[in-house]
Amino acid sequence: MQENDTANQISEVLEQDVWGNIKSALNFPLLEKPFELTVGTVILVIFVFVLTSVLLRVIRNFIAGKLLDEDKLKFISVFKFVKYVVYLIVILITLSSTGIDISILLTASAALFVGVGLALQELFQDIIGGIFIILDKSLLVGDIIEIENKVARVFEIKLRTTRALTRDDKVMIIPNHKFISDTVYNYTQNHRTTRENVKVGVAYGSDTKKVQQLLLDCVTQQKGILKTPKPFVLFEDFGDSALLFGLYFYLSDSFTDPKVKSELRFKIDDSFRQNGITIPFPQRDVHMFYPNNTEKE
Repeated sequence: MQENDTANQISEVLEQDVWGNIKSALNFPLLEKPFELTVGTVILVIFVFVLTSVLLRVIRNFIAGKLLDEDKLKFISVFKFVKYVVYLIVILITLSSTGIDISILLTASAALFVGVGLALQELFQDIIGGIFIILDKSLLVGDIIEIENKVARVFEIKLRTTRALTRDDKVMIIPNHKFISDTVYNYTQNHRTTRENVKVGVAYGSDTKKVQQLLLDCVTQQKGILKTPKPFVLFEDFGDSALLFGLYFYLSDSFTDPKVKSELRFKIDDSFRQNGITIPFPQRDVHMFYPNNTEKE
């Protein structure tokens, strides 16, 4: 009999004090009517979140299974953002179903949302930029880009940032909004080959046909330069102190073009020395004129 009285007292404490305090804490002014927290409500909330998580996982696996490996990681990055939005919607619907006036809640939080939006404006721009990059494939892993006068090869694209390796073997972390707001050169957007050039000037009076042939001989001997399309030489201009030529050629990997150009310039310099072709330096002729009425001292 005494054990039954103890059990009843414990039950009353749990129901009136513990459970009652929880229910009274939830009866705040944003509720349309007094909120009744029941075991069924808790189970419903848990069930909704579990069901949402399962459905999202099934949808993600279904779509990802039909994508290529290079597109799968991009889709998963975008899907994470979508998942957070879905969870937010589920939270709002769940709160609404439990009696909370969502419109009043959103109105009361409007100032907070505006402040957070302004503070995270650039973050949202990066995320939106990352979504655009992933969806329209304007940038792919392995692309060679030029941004802020630096050439780099992209090795990772994430939802907020893109990582690329420069020719100095340094990693550039690029916010994705840069690819929307700034001008970015993509060397390999359409194909892997790029046209490069080396400029050189020769002295006035040089045999221009011989210069052309020497340049073509040098470029055909250089490793790393494609045979097709064929390299060619342009007589570009009559400079102040030199005849200006441009040697144009094609590379399959423009990321290494500084090394190729350096080796080619060494060959051109040696070839010109052996064949008597002079590479001039800037010169100026100064002519002095004296008026006839100026007395010579």
